[in-house]
Amino acid sequence: MNILVLDGQGGRMGRTLTEEIRKICPGAEITAVGTNSIATGNMMKADCADHYATGENAVIVACRTADVIVGPLGITMADAMMGEISPAMANAVASSLARRVLIPMNLCSTYVAGTVKGSAAILSDAMQYIRQLTEGEKK
Repeated sequence: MNILVLDGQGGRMGRTLTEEIRKICPGAEITAVGTNSIATGNMMKADCADHYATGENAVIVACRTADVIVGPLGITMADAMMGEISPAMANAVASSLARRVLIPMNLCSTYVAGTVKGSAAILSDAMQYIRQLTEGEKK
């Protein structure tokens, strides 16, 4: 299973996601892509992904082969993350055949009703879903 983690800004969420995914899916191939070099560098500090890349083209190419795409909700919205998500990036994520696991952050001028900002339950729910996806592949 090829799991793509996308993040921007400082890459803090991407780092946490790669760490948690590696714990629950030790055999998965994880690719961490940052919208900028700082985000990628922070994800690299976790040392949990198999591949790292940076930038718009890396996002587009990685979305083509991903089975699961994980990241903040903003990765599906053009101009989100203070403009770091280009229309081409958002389109690549949205049109990918991969399953998407999006973490609501209530940022980027978007409010997702029914979520509690910063709730650990949201991350736990995302990890449980990813685990179900990867276990289903084994059957």
